Amino acid sequence: MNKKGIILAGGAGTRLDPLTRIACKQLLPIYDKPMIYYPLSTLMLGGIQEILIISTPKDLPAFRDLLGDGSRLGIRLEYKEQPAPEGIAQAFLLAEDFLAGSGATLILGDNIFYGKLDFFRAALQKNQGACVFGYHVRDPERFGVVEFDAQRRVLSIEEKPKKPRSSYAVPGLYVYDESVVERVKKQQPSARGELEITDLNNAYLRDGALSVELLGRGIAWLDTGTPASLLEAGNYIATIEHQQNLKVACIEEIAFNRGFITEAEFSGVIASTRSPDYRRYLEGVLSEWQNQPR
Repeated sequence: MNKKGIILAGGAGTRLDPLTRIACKQLLPIYDKPMIYYPLSTLMLGGIQEILIISTPKDLPAFRDLLGDGSRLGIRLEYKEQPAPEGIAQAFLLAEDFLAGSGATLILGDNIFYGKLDFFRAALQKNQGACVFGYHVRDPERFGVVEFDAQRRVLSIEEKPKKPRSSYAVPGLYVYDESVVERVKKQQPSARGELEITDLNNAYLRDGALSVELLGRGIAWLDTGTPASLLEAGNYIATIEHQQNLKVACIEEIAFNRGFITEAEFSGVIASTRSPDYRRYLEGVLSEWQNQPR
């Protein structure tokens, strides 16, 4: 795997106004953590340790204050300003120097995935082409929609169609090979003046280089772009954590379990954790690890 990660955490946040007058939506809480912890945890669970966070000039300092350079988690975080939201695919132009010719996976900063991420890890192992995912939804007209033929081969991906040709939406997680930047450079902005991610996906499709993996019932995908979905996501995470007594998107736990940081470094992270409840949870993770037979 030679892929770096990008979290696109920009946008105007108009659907969440006036909440987003206080902070950008990716810094709003999803139960007990900032929203950006969830896409960050997805990349870390995929084994990605080099990650670029793209956001607005106004909001980027807050992300730096929250996450720093990533060294406490055993990862490398870089930051890039997006002066104006000109489409999801614009992220690859902004990330050109960061990528330096490597492949990339892009996740939107308001997308949450919960469940076994084997589908994502498998996509990251592909060296050529692009891989996106299909998720069955009740309102596909809100998303990019995958069209299939009778043999389940992908025919097209259509952005927010008035008459969707399937119920499979493309969630905000994309995996691309090293040709992605050059492909975006050849794109023309859409009628709304944006570099559309759907156009990028269809460019790969035309070249026979796009695969679409359908996500089954064991995976939950939550899009947190509206007040209602923000509340639903928080309630969903709270229910899981209360039932299982395990935290979702605990980036410190993930860093330790993935071997990004040592036991001594994890102890240091625990010591610097200010919340008593959060610290006790991390102490429990360390104690359980120490008591495992070896």
